[in-house]
Amino acid sequence: MLVDDHAIVREGYRALLQQQPRLKVVAEASDGAEAYRLFKQAKPDLVIMDLTMPGFGGVEAIRRIRQWDPNARILVFTMHQNAAYAVQAIRAGAKGYVTKSSPPEALVRAAFDVLQGRIALSADIDHELALSRVADAPVATDVLTPREFEILRMLLAENSTEDIAGILHVSPKTVANTRYLIKGKLGVSSDIELVLAALRQGILGAGGDVERNSGSPSAAPEAPKLA
Repeated sequence: MLVDDHAIVREGYRALLQQQPRLKVVAEASDGAEAYRLFKQAKPDLVIMDLTMPGFGGVEAIRRIRQWDPNARILVFTMHQNAAYAVQAIRAGAKGYVTKSSPPEALVRAAFDVLQGRIALSADIDHELALSRVADAPVATDVLTPREFEILRMLLAENSTEDIAGILHVSPKTVANTRYLIKGKLGVSSDIELVLAALRQGILGAGGDVERNSGSPSAAPEAPKLA
C-alpha cells in the first residue's frame, strides 16, 4: 500500500515498484486516516508511508496501524532528512526509512529488506542518526513519545488545539496537557522557545513550515504562531 498526499508522487513510485516481479500495489491512500482504514481492508504485506500529510501525519498513522497489527511492515518514504523524524517513525513501528532524495534503487532495496524483516535506512538518514547522538540539548526524538511528537508537529503547522483534538479524536484538554508536557520535556517555557527548539533540531524547516517547502533556502525563517 502506498501512502502519500501527492497523487503524482504515488504514480511515480507505483510505476517503479511494479517493475519488480514480486511487488504489486494493492491500495493507495492520501492521508493518515485513509491509510489506517485501507490497511484494515487490504491487509498489505508492506506499507510505504509518507510522513507529512493532511490531518494526522505518518508517525500517528504508523502508530495506529501497528496497534491494530503488531506485525505490520511499514517503510517510510519522505522528504524529511532529519534524525528526529526517523527516530520517531521507527519508535512508532516503522521498519525502514528512505528519503526522497535517495536513488530509486534505494527504495526498491529497502522495500525487499523490510519485507524480509530487516531494518532499512537510506545512507543520508543513517548519517543523520549518527550525528544526532552527539547533541548536547534535550533531543525531541529521545524524550517525546510518537503521539507527543505528532502533536508538536501539528502545533508547529499552526493547527489550533481544537483542530488537533478533532483530528486525533481526543479532548482539547488532552491536547493542552500534552503541549505542557512537551515544553517540560524539551526544557522550554514559552511558545517562541518551543519554535526555536524545533528549528535547532530540524523539526521545523528552514522556511518556517513543517508542512510545505515554501520560500527560497536562503530566506530567513519565519516562526509560526502556535494557536
